[in-house]
Amino acid sequence: MNFLELVRRRQSVRSYLEKSVEREKIDKCLEAARLAPSALNAQPWRFIVIDDPILKNKIAEKTFSKIISFNRFSLQAPVLIVIISNYSGILNKIKKTIKNRQFYSIDIGIAVENICLQATEEGLGTCILGWFDQRGIKDLLDIPEEKKVELVLTMGYPVSTKIRLKKRKNLDEIRSYNKL
Repeated sequence: MNFLELVRRRQSVRSYLEKSVEREKIDKCLEAARLAPSALNAQPWRFIVIDDPILKNKIAEKTFSKIISFNRFSLQAPVLIVIISNYSGILNKIKKTIKNRQFYSIDIGIAVENICLQATEEGLGTCILGWFDQRGIKDLLDIPEEKKVELVLTMGYPVSTKIRLKKRKNLDEIRSYNKL
C-alpha cells in the first residue's frame, strides 16, 4: 500500500478482538519507532510492552475512573505499550533552556505515530491515550520517580476493519505558500 493510503487507513481503534498479538508484529512496530528521527538523535523514549493479561488489566484500569470512563475500552486491548520519556542528558537540558521547547515530546509523538502506522500495515489497530493515572502506572511498573509516563498505546486486532470517514479541515484551510 502507498503511504497516503496507509495514513488514511490508520485510525483510533476502541474495540478489539479477543486475539493475542504476535510479538513479531509488536517488534516490527517498535522497530519503526526506533528508526524515528529525534532532536540531536537523543532517542528520548522507552517502550514497556504489556501483554501479560493480568498486568495489562491492572494498567488498563489506570486509564479511566468512575468519573472519567472514556478509556474503559483499554480493557479489551490485548496489548498496552507504556511510553516513558527518557530525556536526561546535558544536551537535552541545554536545548530546553535555550529554546524553551521540549523537543522530547515532539520526538515521542513522531515515534508513536510510526508505531501506529506500522501497526496498521500489520493489520492491527491502536489508540493513543493521554489520560491516565501516571502515579498508579509508575507504581505498577516500578518506574523511577525521575521518569515520566508520556502516553499509553492500546494495540490489538480491531473488531471491524471498516475505515471511518476522517473529519479533517480542507487543505485550503490549513495551507498557504510564502505567507500566512
